[in-house]
Amino acid sequence: MEPTGQAALLATWEAGLAAGRTGRALLLHTVARPGAGAEELLAVPLGQRDAELFGLRAELFGERLAVRIGCPGCREEMEFAFDAGQVAGAAPPVTGPLRVELDGWLVGFRPATPGDLAAAEQAPEGLARAVLLERCVLTAEHDGRPVSARQLPEPVQRRMAEAASAADPCADVRLNLSCPACGGQALAELDIASYLWEELDDWARATLLDVHLLAAAYGWSETEILALTPLRRRYYLELCADA
Repeated sequence: MEPTGQAALLATWEAGLAAGRTGRALLLHTVARPGAGAEELLAVPLGQRDAELFGLRAELFGERLAVRIGCPGCREEMEFAFDAGQVAGAAPPVTGPLRVELDGWLVGFRPATPGDLAAAEQAPEGLARAVLLERCVLTAEHDGRPVSARQLPEPVQRRMAEAASAADPCADVRLNLSCPACGGQALAELDIASYLWEELDDWARATLLDVHLLAAAYGWSETEILALTPLRRRYYLELCADA
């Protein structure tokens, strides 16, 4: 990671401390797609955003992710490795429109975006799903008559979810895991935005601790310390510990 990149990442982390889940994902996506504005990023299909976040994770911390989940059967904690490159290099999503026909219902819609999720999260309690449907549904008919998105029955909504998952697979990365202790099966959903934020938080706090120790020992500024290569910084920290 370049020194200037470290400073920028610290600024991203600092801004994200006061942001919610959606805001942090947007900040991380800004790092993954530099130069893009918020309006552009909020309109990207979720799977495309997550693929780019997996690519960012590989660039910052490597491709190997450690996934931890408790076995639903024996409660044993399991840990598995996952390769971020599997998602980062996946085929781009179909941006739409998508189409579903079922029992006289005909629906045209597009894959959900981060902007759609943000709007759904701000909806009154119990209306998040309805808001998401209204934003993503482009046209809806029943037996040739126009209907609203809120009138779509559950089977049609399930079929839409299946079609969206097939068109934008990176939007819902799930791992089928087998417990080594009892052999039971578990399904782990990998939310890369939350996963990457936790890693960035750990990295930022460790980096600031390094800055604190070296500034106290040598009187250097944060900019000067971040300009050191990781190897030289570690060497100076070891000298401080031995002093």
